[in-house]
Amino acid sequence: MILEKIEPISTAVVQEKGIESVVDWFDLHKEYFYTMGWFYLPNQHQIEELFYRSILQMHKELPRYKGNQSFKNWVISILMQNSRELARDSKGVEPRPGIFNAIDQLSGEEKEALILTYVTGFSLEEAGQILGISTGKIRGLLFSGVKSVRNQLYASDYNGCKDFQKNYIDYLEKSMDRPAKIEFEKHLYNCRECQEDLASFQEVAMTRLNFADDANDLRVPPHFMENIRKRLAVKEEHQQQIKKKRRKRALIFSSAFAFIIMIGFITGAFPKAYYAWTEDDVHLRAFLQEGFGQRLNLEAESNGVVVKIKGVVADDFQTLVFYEIRDLNEDKRYVMNFEDGVFVENQNDIMKRDSYPRYSIPDVEAEMNKNQKNVFYGKVALWPLEENQGVIKLRITKLQELTGEPNMLYGLRGDAYKTGNWTFEFPAAKQPSTEYALNEQKEIEGIPIRFEKLTIAPTATVLQYAINMEKQDKRIEMANFKTLRVNKKKLKTDRYGSLFMDHQQDSAWTALQLHFGPMYGEKPKEVSAQLDSVYFSIIDPKSIDIGGSQTFPQTIEYAGSKLTIDKVESRQSTEVTIIDNDLENREYESLQVNFTDGSDNEPSIMHMDSKGVIIDKHGVKYDVHKDPIDYEKLEQPRYFVTEQNMKLEGINQADLKLEITGYNGIKYIDEVWSLGTVSEFKEE
Repeated sequence: MILEKIEPISTAVVQEKGIESVVDWFDLHKEYFYTMGWFYLPNQHQIEELFYRSILQMHKELPRYKGNQSFKNWVISILMQNSRELARDSKGVEPRPGIFNAIDQLSGEEKEALILTYVTGFSLEEAGQILGISTGKIRGLLFSGVKSVRNQLYASDYNGCKDFQKNYIDYLEKSMDRPAKIEFEKHLYNCRECQEDLASFQEVAMTRLNFADDANDLRVPPHFMENIRKRLAVKEEHQQQIKKKRRKRALIFSSAFAFIIMIGFITGAFPKAYYAWTEDDVHLRAFLQEGFGQRLNLEAESNGVVVKIKGVVADDFQTLVFYEIRDLNEDKRYVMNFEDGVFVENQNDIMKRDSYPRYSIPDVEAEMNKNQKNVFYGKVALWPLEENQGVIKLRITKLQELTGEPNMLYGLRGDAYKTGNWTFEFPAAKQPSTEYALNEQKEIEGIPIRFEKLTIAPTATVLQYAINMEKQDKRIEMANFKTLRVNKKKLKTDRYGSLFMDHQQDSAWTALQLHFGPMYGEKPKEVSAQLDSVYFSIIDPKSIDIGGSQTFPQTIEYAGSKLTIDKVESRQSTEVTIIDNDLENREYESLQVNFTDGSDNEPSIMHMDSKGVIIDKHGVKYDVHKDPIDYEKLEQPRYFVTEQNMKLEGINQADLKLEITGYNGIKYIDEVWSLGTVSEFKEE
């Protein structure tokens, strides 16, 4: 049963004839959809309900159909979505006979793979697109599904050769390469077990599951479509009555509301009040109320999950996309992670790639995310636009499950995903940024830090500073700030927003950028920064002979601590381990190490790993190799490396030396620095 020549419904016809045009279209293909419905649903009443719901949904969504998937696939997706919902309501009914009962015993993916291919006639590639999974996985589902149906129907064992069973699907689909097909048929000719196995497999897949020639019991009954037309007519009449009542209320309300709007536009309060009423995402609402970004309402459904793109805000630093994800089948919530199942298909054409998008932590504490167990509001950061405007082609194939469990990092389950295929295309306009010059210099333990620029953009406030690198024995690699105070507004730092800029023209200085929360275009007059910590790099060389006749383990003293060094040799490599569990007296958190062996070439470190422990301000230890840690809640954490393991190859054992060049450490400093006068950059 194949639905090949299916012409899309004309939008113009729908506008002219209304829902009746969709009913007429369903009437043309009713046998196809009726048979498909029987493989999901147990009786005619529910199949009638399937038609009724699907017609309403198609009529509602047809104006938004943009052709980003074939019309046939779009229609089948709607039928499948409604079939799943009705099938859930049918649980507990009496088992159905024959092939239908066998189908009902399959897993959800197996069932839908069989229905799409062997019942409704889709290709493997089309079935994969509809289900949002790979063609390879479709093959696996078809093979296991057909075997399960065969066992349910015949309760017989077949003993085909396992090495050749993997070819059954492609052979029956006539998609095998010629050499592989010849080899497979040679084997079939000489193997009776595979002949019987393939024959029974083909009988189930191509005959029992395909009712094109033997569907007398599945003929659409008389008056089936007429019943649906009557139900739709009753619904239409009821809606017309509601519209009449609304018109009366609107006439009474319109004159008063017009006066309110006039006052709102004069005072500038209307956008704030309007979006406070109409936008439920509080983060997107804040941008819209300030006149930033575009509001969107784009939806796509796949695998029982609806993804809605609610809005987009773009500037020179990032492109923020706000979304809502709703699970139609279960009480589960999902989030998006950029480049982990979330892609911009035309990113090379429209986006700047000189910085990496910042990570958006799921805001599970927001009030909007506490109301429903199957809905989550979030945002995902993409690269900034290259030009002032662009059309983003966003494709989503995977969503990560959000559990809210306290032992999960940010409540995310690293092994739990929902796959599918959600695609969107929407415009974005880059909002301008304003740059302000700073001219202030401070010192930390004799090392200069100067503040150079403050940039105010719609999505972020960015502080650029530089660190002097002239001192050889001690350097500051990075400075972290808790907050930035601009005028009287305090902005929190974005922990995932630091960016190294590179050495400046006078190479003694290295510039960095640090991101803070947005301040929505306010002009800065007074600026100060609250320091949090600095990350030091200390040069303190020490050479340890670990070659020749040395015995192990060795114990040495370094930077106020005792290190244990062990070495294990084999034919191919040498493994060196450095252990330091004395955390109370340590001046460092991690060591800078290298190796020499007296030759011109440095030994190759083929493998390196480490173990460590986090200790917070109160001395509480956290093992990073066990339960996930919520770093947002830790006070002044320090990460101490307790063990380093390195595997070396191509070395001269006799003269091997471990070279400790120095160490790194963090120091917490609670100071507030004024950043001096602020002046706006002028374009030359």
